[in-house]
Amino acid sequence: MASIFRSDPHPPCPSPFNLAAHVLTHAERLADKPALVEIGGETWRYGDLSRAIRGTAAGLADRVPPGGRVLLRLGNSVDFPIAFLGAIAAGLVPAPTSAQLGVDEITSLSGALDPSLVIRSADVAAPRGDVPVLTLQDLRAMRELPPANIVPGDPDRPAYIVFTSGTAALPRGVVHAHRTVWARSMMIADWEGLREDDRLLHAGAFNWTYTLGTGLLDPWAMGATALIPGGGTDPATLAQYLKSEDATIFAAVPGVYRRILKSGPPHMPVLRHGLSAGEKLPEPLRDAWRTATGTEIHEAYGQSECSTFVSGGPARPAPPGALGRPQRGRRVAILGPDDIPVETGAPGRLAVSADDPGLMLGYLGQEDENLRGDWRLTGDMAAMDEDGWITYLGRDDDVMTAGGYRVSPLEVEAAAMEVPGVEEAAAFEREVRAGVRIIALAYRAARDLDDAVAARCAHRLAEYKCPRIVERRDALPRNPNGKLQRRALREETP
Repeated sequence: MASIFRSDPHPPCPSPFNLAAHVLTHAERLADKPALVEIGGETWRYGDLSRAIRGTAAGLADRVPPGGRVLLRLGNSVDFPIAFLGAIAAGLVPAPTSAQLGVDEITSLSGALDPSLVIRSADVAAPRGDVPVLTLQDLRAMRELPPANIVPGDPDRPAYIVFTSGTAALPRGVVHAHRTVWARSMMIADWEGLREDDRLLHAGAFNWTYTLGTGLLDPWAMGATALIPGGGTDPATLAQYLKSEDATIFAAVPGVYRRILKSGPPHMPVLRHGLSAGEKLPEPLRDAWRTATGTEIHEAYGQSECSTFVSGGPARPAPPGALGRPQRGRRVAILGPDDIPVETGAPGRLAVSADDPGLMLGYLGQEDENLRGDWRLTGDMAAMDEDGWITYLGRDDDVMTAGGYRVSPLEVEAAAMEVPGVEEAAAFEREVRAGVRIIALAYRAARDLDDAVAARCAHRLAEYKCPRIVERRDALPRNPNGKLQRRALREETP
């Protein structure tokens, strides 16, 4: 039996369609219901949120030509989702970016994006160049403009662009269609288990794609309430918020669950379950959370290019050791070296259908080298049993994961190579204890340059990309053809 999972296809996306209109489906009916609670800050009701988004759409439409790109440089505030959805409502293409990126990093991304406008808060680095900049004050003033009509169109047209690290030296722009939010109903059903009466608390920042999708867009599309804590909230306080804010669903990366367990979670009588994505959830961590709280953590697997498409969920929890099962409406396979599905139980490369409604339109200005006929490779190894449950076996490439963010080793290595005396460098993941991995960097040099390398990385890279371990080597592992073997460094015993 071949390792391929098929189910009835997901209903096609309506046409014409607009992502923002779909997210605001319940805004008029639930005008007085809280849509967003900034814990310790403002509460936004659906009616106010809708008016702010449509007013922003009116203001942006006067500044940017139809289909124009808008670079978002905003911090952890409600300004981010209002600007994001306002741009989409106006028929523009926003590109959210991490507020942690420095001037050099964001200048490179801006050059690839070629935006018509940058929306920026004063405390976030701006790209060099002469692109017009909209200040936070001017952005907020747009909310008071007469609400614009949301612009409908082809569901396959570009809606937004996110940047993701792959095997290239620079992050790649992932272009998503409006239909991608329609496809998210598959994960709402088979992973999140969201209901209109839910209060979902997400531990991440507004401008992270995991928070944007799972923490904001999905609750709003269901008429639920999104709870977002302030940036840098410590685990003990976060645990208290789960109780005091009556959160029914909690979403975070595995490391957040681990830190909450260390702080001692309170009794949370209304919490129904947790959600985990961004990196592999260790089974002992899942067991420890269940013992401490009496609730399950449901894991999902996805990528910036397709969001999540394999998961367990309240309606069908994953068995021990399994990553999850393809969501209903998906088509997923495990491929061998010949790009043909392997036999059930055999290891291979995890792939999703090239026709998946949640799959990106493509990379910005680049070809997608992972397309294989009817399939798109993910870069991860896995095995599938006869019932479709998938076991995760690790990366098939050198891309690293730090706190849920994908990081290219080439970015880290390029920063290290700027230090005089460094002859070559290799960035890799190192497991420091069971289920905990960090970014490490080994370099070859005639003398110890650890401090200089660490300082240069801190200056050149966002904090989450910086190596936590830096070490000098006399030589770096290479194969007989001279290719750097990062895998050999990953597999070393510390």
